[in-house]
Amino acid sequence: MAEFMTGMKRTDYCGDLRLSDEGREVTVFGWVQRRRDLGQLIFVDLRDRTGIVQLAFDDNTERAVFDKAFSVRSEYVLGVVGTVRERSAKNKELATGDIEIKVTELRILAESETPPFEITENCKTGESTRLEYRYLDLRRPDLQRNILLRHKIAKVTRDYFDENGFIDIETPMLIKSTPEGARDFLVPSRIHKGSFYALPQSPQMYKQLCMVAGFDRYMQIARCFRDEDLRADRQPEFTQIDLEMSFVDMEDVLAIGEGYIKRLFKEVLDIDVPTPFPRYKYDEVMERYGSDKPDTRFGMELFDLSDIASECGFGVFRSAVDGGGTVRAFTAKNAVKTYSRKEIDKLTEQARGIGAKGLAWIRMTDDGIASSFAKFMTEQEMTAILERAGAEKGDVVFIVADTSRSLALSVLGALRLTVAKRLDIIGGGYNFLWVVEFPFFEKDEETGEWVAMHHPFTSPTDDCLDKLDSDKSLVYAKAYDMVLNGTELSSGSIRITNPELQKKMFDMLGMTDEEISAKFGFLTNAFKYGAPPHGGMGIGLDRLVMQMIGAPTLRDVVAFPKVQNASELMTNAPSPVDDEQLKELGIELEEK
Repeated sequence: MAEFMTGMKRTDYCGDLRLSDEGREVTVFGWVQRRRDLGQLIFVDLRDRTGIVQLAFDDNTERAVFDKAFSVRSEYVLGVVGTVRERSAKNKELATGDIEIKVTELRILAESETPPFEITENCKTGESTRLEYRYLDLRRPDLQRNILLRHKIAKVTRDYFDENGFIDIETPMLIKSTPEGARDFLVPSRIHKGSFYALPQSPQMYKQLCMVAGFDRYMQIARCFRDEDLRADRQPEFTQIDLEMSFVDMEDVLAIGEGYIKRLFKEVLDIDVPTPFPRYKYDEVMERYGSDKPDTRFGMELFDLSDIASECGFGVFRSAVDGGGTVRAFTAKNAVKTYSRKEIDKLTEQARGIGAKGLAWIRMTDDGIASSFAKFMTEQEMTAILERAGAEKGDVVFIVADTSRSLALSVLGALRLTVAKRLDIIGGGYNFLWVVEFPFFEKDEETGEWVAMHHPFTSPTDDCLDKLDSDKSLVYAKAYDMVLNGTELSSGSIRITNPELQKKMFDMLGMTDEEISAKFGFLTNAFKYGAPPHGGMGIGLDRLVMQMIGAPTLRDVVAFPKVQNASELMTNAPSPVDDEQLKELGIELEEK
């Protein structure tokens, strides 16, 4: 039978007690980690969010209290009064390992059934079971540390931006659906049947309106929603550290971002992050790493073989170059033992899966050169490739040829990461960098039409304004991404505030006046009333926490996450609703 805690007031958390507390009477609450019965001596490990403390019951303990201790089981909730004393057998693995509590009063506040898995660090139980019982999973010390660290990060965030003059402003959750690059989550309106709100993919429009309103510096730890396929670093709902600044240029925004990271890592991890961060132009990182979010903790950079391939005997290479494409490669040092023919076949399937027609290779073995295409090449041509590759005995050269330069680069960028992980050559540490000067436009692969790479309110760079009417591929944006160890942490830009330029960019994106008015009329109208120059960015809080603690997935830093199919196993969301609710909304479901 559970007891009441009337009259009991906690004096300390379990994990905070130390030898300096010896002789002090304390009251603690927590969950039973385990009970050890040694006959006339019972030890109970009591756990709360701060750690574990040992409770001691012996032949000097009041008999009713001793008997009650004998009855407790794993995950029972206890209230305990006792005196801190030094342990005779110390436990160096515990922060509280020098002391124990000699219990004088014990109350069982709640009993527990046997949990479906043991509440321990690095639990080996399958993730689906743990997510079904997430409230138990969150009792595990490693997950609790993650959530507590996230809390500390949020506090430092608010302190930093407050000290730098930013105002915390909440923006709506139910907004107008506007195109932002991913599918919206739509919310039907009961009052306005047939009309829908959208959940915000970001507070982009509202934070710009805050600038028009004169708040000058805005920030928000904002909830955002995108209806897109999940992966390890993506959830359908996520948290963004969102900021916007008036009367600034790109240098001001980047300086605020770097200052925040420097402060955060020092206060939370006691790590000094060097600033300023290295900067790379978009074209440069694509050429060198095949990615606009490069991991620079290892080398293995890409190089161009197009000039050698253009006149070689291998038709695949030659036709790629003749078709306006390219031949690119990277060299994996000391990889020949790891990448046998069988392993290369697996890598080739990965390359095909992301769009490549195939993967050419050269293995520098003890017996000489083995290659997928050597029989088509002259000795001089192979020598030229190996010299360009810097290949030596033990190395493997991977090559992709395609009529699409962007495809060849992106495929090799993905393979570069796969190979580096397989070879275990990715170093530690935190490599921050900025990627700047993104193309303003990119071609939609399905429609072939030009679309905005970021969003249509991003300002083009000053030196490319004269190219707007001549070549969209040469128009670059005042856009910037913060990247950490191959993960995009933030994206931002300086915004267009000139109504004439904004109209021109809309026209170039093929939008009619009617479309502009319907989708963005509230913002373009606001810009007619004195919009200050402004820019900002959004920093992904979930990804930032994930990178700081080295978690393999966002599910380790989010309290109640979704799984791969965007469902939550604990509550079984999403779930059907009854016909009456649908009727109120004016919605009728099609038969499956």
